[in-house]
Amino acid sequence: MQVSGYCIRAATVDDVDEARAVMLDAVYRDFGTGYVPRWHGDIIDPVAFYLAPPRHTLLVAVDVRDGTVAATAALDARGPAHPPSPSWLAERYPSGETGQLRRVYVRPEHRRRGLAGRLVAGLVEFAKADGGYRSLYLHTYPHSPGAMGLWRSLGKVVCDERTDVPGGGTGVVHFEIPVL
Repeated sequence: MQVSGYCIRAATVDDVDEARAVMLDAVYRDFGTGYVPRWHGDIIDPVAFYLAPPRHTLLVAVDVRDGTVAATAALDARGPAHPPSPSWLAERYPSGETGQLRRVYVRPEHRRRGLAGRLVAGLVEFAKADGGYRSLYLHTYPHSPGAMGLWRSLGKVVCDERTDVPGGGTGVVHFEIPVL
């Protein structure tokens, strides 16, 4: 899949180091959490989480000018965990039949070029081709640059922890993306 100046494709083992750098930069810069082992194990070992399992994928947007990874997006068959997510979300989006979109990150200098949207379209196509996903789910931090606008344009909010969970929960917003 082409986006002007970029090639969007499934990641290979050769892409892993650069993809990991994009992801780690995002959790440090955009989320301010840094690396947290219980949340970010997939970032450290994307091969085991996304390249090896047949129902999982990691897509990359590669800048054709220099061959560097500019953006990432992943999908796996793990639904939201309870805790930290509300129990009803874990029940609504069970592992195995839920495709969870993860690690949709674009380096700042490559933003506003349609990469995130094209990567998500690629994940949706992957989920359709798999045939076993009943729904697509994701959660995002509302302060993540561009996230709320992107996800609202592609799906619907199913839970905004800031208002729907007593005490604000983890403060994330949960979305469902149609699998049409």
